[in-house]
Amino acid sequence: MQASPTLDSAPGHAAAPAASTASTASAPRRLVTDAPTRMFHGLFALSFLGAYLTADGEHFRLLHVTLGYTMAGLLAFRVLYGLFGPRQAGLGLLWRKLTGLPAWLRSVRSAPSLSAIHWRQAQNLLMALAVFALLVMVLPLTLSGYGTYNDWGDVLGGDWLEEVHEFFGEAFLFVVLAHLALIAGLSLLRRKNQAAPMWSGRVDGPGPNLVQNNRVWLAALLLIAVLAYGAWEWQQSPNGLVSTQSISGLATGDGEDRDRDDD
Repeated sequence: MQASPTLDSAPGHAAAPAASTASTASAPRRLVTDAPTRMFHGLFALSFLGAYLTADGEHFRLLHVTLGYTMAGLLAFRVLYGLFGPRQAGLGLLWRKLTGLPAWLRSVRSAPSLSAIHWRQAQNLLMALAVFALLVMVLPLTLSGYGTYNDWGDVLGGDWLEEVHEFFGEAFLFVVLAHLALIAGLSLLRRKNQAAPMWSGRVDGPGPNLVQNNRVWLAALLLIAVLAYGAWEWQQSPNGLVSTQSISGLATGDGEDRDRDDD
């Protein structure tokens, strides 16, 4: 008769780890970033990376120009999606964050000590400023690139337009690196991966989904449009965006010799 409590308690102890594992596996996650926003972010980053790596020399000039036009097209999509898309992807949300900067600066001046400053808001402001700068700089970057490609600088003489393009390219790279450093720093500070929402669209924790419609179809259309534009530009070029001769010339060094001969 006294053995029954022992027998009853044994299954209970055995079931506890299983219950804990099930609880961990079913930890709540919220959808906070929709698919079109994430697709834009990935394509935008890859386009800039490719354009920056192909900026020097003539071998990949057409590819460089195509990637620059792709960035401009992606910016147009982001502006339209920010104006007419869902609230969580709206540019108004970014603007409201930026408008909090004057109030935060006033609070810093009146704060009795450093510990009294709202540092979390400062981190969010820095992130918003970086995103805003990246979006704004695309316009002068692509316009100066277009003008350089079409020899607009010859009107006033000199290489001033090319220098403007290089300046914005380097400035864009600086902001990108600062943006990545800020994400890494915040991830360490908050002990939470701050890049996760832009990759998976989800964050850990209870609460309602901020995204009610993921719009995977729109993200797929955006990807198809970018690939179709790249294919169209490839077909328009007699030798393709990256010709076999250019690649073989880079491998053997003959391409550089021809460039010096042309100069």
